[in-house]
Amino acid sequence: MTDFVTGSTHSADALPVSAVDPLADLPGYLLRRAANSMMAELGTRLNAHELRISEATVLLLINDRTDLTSAEIGKLLEIQRANMVPLLARLETAGLIHRVPINRKSQAIVLTPHGRTRLDEVRAVTQKFEADLLERIPAQHRPHLVPALQALLG
Repeated sequence: MTDFVTGSTHSADALPVSAVDPLADLPGYLLRRAANSMMAELGTRLNAHELRISEATVLLLINDRTDLTSAEIGKLLEIQRANMVPLLARLETAGLIHRVPINRKSQAIVLTPHGRTRLDEVRAVTQKFEADLLERIPAQHRPHLVPALQALLG
């Protein structure tokens, strides 16, 4: 096979990644691909517990909180209002959350006892997933990963 840059001939195994995927040097592209891959893997792990990533995320967020409304949860997780309704309905139907009045207008979304048990499962899956993810990163880069991602969100 001929290298497009140098014109040299070598086997497909020796091709630089950029020759196979010309976008492989673009950080935004790589970040999107890595995020998609990681979320697919996390989704598979959570499916074994009959949970979606969005559902697990809500459980992790509300944890011991008794003051978060559905609107606040949606804002914090960047979930549109139209998507919050079915998401919370699934969690409520599964007996994982219930609503508690905060005042005359607002209701907090809180965990049920069953929701707390499922939260323990979610934490175990998430901690294992995070540890496995970090194992893929060379040791010298691990301390910089989270700060770099936070800078992108900044």
